[in-house]
Amino acid sequence: MFAFKKTQRLLKKVEYDNVFEKAKKIVTNEYIVLYRNNELGYARLGLALSKKMIAKAHDRNRIKRLLREGFRQTQLPGVDLIFLARKGIAKHSNSVINTQLSKTWEQLISYYGK
Repeated sequence: MFAFKKTQRLLKKVEYDNVFEKAKKIVTNEYIVLYRNNELGYARLGLALSKKMIAKAHDRNRIKRLLREGFRQTQLPGVDLIFLARKGIAKHSNSVINTQLSKTWEQLISYYGK
């Protein structure tokens, strides 16, 4: 019930490459979202939070948890998403990141006319 299922994830390099190939972007101060329509009928999430952008493992893990939980709680159209972290995201509080995520989800939903 409260799971982030394997079917909701981008798992293989081919799946990531497919999104990178012809991705549309949403750019914020905290992160970049690359997204592309898929034919599956449900959304899938991929995370690319590098050690170079977020030095401390506990910060990377915190941000991953926030992204996964926001994704899980939002009913998105059939898109594949990749989140790329930007420098300084770890300095932001959870509430700031969640607020920005809400705006991102709304943009995606409005773009696909759900």
